Amino acid sequence: MPIRREHRFFYPIDWPQLSAVIRFGRAKGRCEGCGRPHGQTVFHLGDGRWWDEEAASWRDGAGAIVCLAVGSDDVLGSARTTRVVLATAHRNHDTADNSSANLAAFCQRCHILHDQPEHQRRRWRTLFRRKALGDLFRGPYG
Repeated sequence: MPIRREHRFFYPIDWPQLSAVIRFGRAKGRCEGCGRPHGQTVFHLGDGRWWDEEAASWRDGAGAIVCLAVGSDDVLGSARTTRVVLATAHRNHDTADNSSANLAAFCQRCHILHDQPEHQRRRWRTLFRRKALGDLFRGPYG
């Protein structure tokens, strides 16, 4: 996952190599959250369950094998595909802490779930700032 230009100085110069060691050395090309394989296109149901081709079974959002009841839900009708791309994430959200214990290889889904509180905080701040600027220059909202 590319690093934004304004955040580039927070990462070490050898970040691509460090990220590759975490994603492919330690995690062996699989998400450390749910076990999805890097570079593969997987079927998923949108709620975290996904089809593991190697194990020939469905897995949940934590990577555990799940059994789907026959006839209870239309699995094939709701299945979608996605290409899995691993990225290295900081567990404590501190980009200066690049210790091996603080880094994790996450797929897109696990990474966005891990960063969800930060995204919510930024969203609130952006909306608050827009409203404040609107109040300042256009008057109070009606």
